[in-house]
Amino acid sequence: MRVRLWGRQISCVLLLLTQEAQAGEAPSSSFDCVIEPHQVVKLASPVVGVIAELNVDRGDVVAKGQTLGKLEDGVERAGLALAETRAQNEYSIRAIQARLEFLSKKDGRAGELLSKNIMSQAAAEEIAAERKMSEQQLKEAELNLDVARLEVIRAREVVRQRELLSPVTGVVVERLLVPGEYRNEQSPILTLAQIDPLRVEVIVPITYYGRIRTGSVAKVRPEEPVGGEYRATVTIVDRVLDASSGTFGVRLALPNPDLALPAGIRCRTILDMDSDPRRTEAKAAP
Repeated sequence: MRVRLWGRQISCVLLLLTQEAQAGEAPSSSFDCVIEPHQVVKLASPVVGVIAELNVDRGDVVAKGQTLGKLEDGVERAGLALAETRAQNEYSIRAIQARLEFLSKKDGRAGELLSKNIMSQAAAEEIAAERKMSEQQLKEAELNLDVARLEVIRAREVVRQRELLSPVTGVVVERLLVPGEYRNEQSPILTLAQIDPLRVEVIVPITYYGRIRTGSVAKVRPEEPVGGEYRATVTIVDRVLDASSGTFGVRLALPNPDLALPAGIRCRTILDMDSDPRRTEAKAAP
């Protein structure tokens, strides 16, 4: 009796595949899968210090570039204010410019007096040397001002390193530290998950190898209570097979722009299949 039932089921499957081939559609097969985040990030800071504030908690949705918190930065902000004040100080340049203008006029008058033999050569050369010295002092003052402006950029970067910025758009999975705790070189602060797009991992028997193409569209059906059917795209077909289990991996990208679908749930996926490549080669052989 069981043999007859199995025979009928196999006949039905063969009939469906034949009908799909006659209709010009590629056959498809259903496999177990798991929906996972596109990536999981252990967010840390490039510097150590005491956490001053965290603006998010588990389950919060965050955007890329959003400020999630910061470390204590009082000393760094004071250094930034000092650098900005120095970068705005142009009084030394103005003083040297005024002196240089005076010495330039004085040098011109000295040249006239020297030509009339009213001033000695030594006195005229001394005035010319003072003018050249003032020119060099002006260049040095302008260079110092440029360095002060670069110090502002550096100080801002030091302050920015104390901020926690989200590298992805997604959700907060876990908050590992709280304000007041010390963050060292090895302790992350937050765990973030990017869930748009989602990543669907499928394990497929080796017998289907060569029949799944990257770029093809698949259907993903999450298990209850999520349910529903969603379209995904094949992004990766493994080229290294697992001999021990007789399987290989396939990865799909599942769009999730409104973040409605959760990650970490089982599913079934229906993959479009090409015709068996071995049969194609057999037909093409002379």
